[in-house]
Amino acid sequence: MHIEPELVTGAKLLLSYATATVSFGLIARASLQAIKQDGLNTLLIRSLMSVMAVFVFFELFIHHPVGVSEVHLILGSSLFLLLGPAAAGLGLAGGLLIQGAFFAPIDLPQYGMNVTTLILPLFAMSELAKRIIPRKTKYIDLSYSQTLKLSFAYQGGIIAWVAFWAVYGQGFEASNLSSVATFGAAYFSVILLEPVVDLGLLALAKTLSHFRFVTLFEKRLYSTQE
Repeated sequence: MHIEPELVTGAKLLLSYATATVSFGLIARASLQAIKQDGLNTLLIRSLMSVMAVFVFFELFIHHPVGVSEVHLILGSSLFLLLGPAAAGLGLAGGLLIQGAFFAPIDLPQYGMNVTTLILPLFAMSELAKRIIPRKTKYIDLSYSQTLKLSFAYQGGIIAWVAFWAVYGQGFEASNLSSVATFGAAYFSVILLEPVVDLGLLALAKTLSHFRFVTLFEKRLYSTQE
């Protein structure tokens, strides 16, 4: 997922700086909660794992330009379930910045829009998870329907933000709306695939539950909220 260069330009970029600030604020709040719960070192390790995963998602996984953006298998719900919202947010923001700084500098002016598009749906999904996952359910025991709802919330949020930036930058011209619709239709395939990947990763996590290194992962993965 990348907003195409020149889609939003000039003074309109100021809005992306504001929304990115909100996104970083949410990450900061979640990070403080994670430090309080698990400690700074654990958050740092999870965040490093997240950054590395995001870099792989962006650079090594298949991605194609479609319409106003690109279709990526971002696996935001996987990062959330395995590493928690703070590390997932830091990984998405950090991985996106590393990609732009070292591999795609043309994307740097769009960083505010891109980080907003990735982070705000992440925290919306985090709130949804509190409502659809019972407190006594471990993440490793989630069903396909539950992971589908999380994926729909996250990827649907990405589609909505990409559409917003496209219309905000280029207006309601027929060609622009057609590009937005093409991107949205292509991206729905990710919504169906991501829950399958989530369940596969959760099943793997379940088989590894007796190893000591699992303490590096989100506590809710293996325990419940009583």
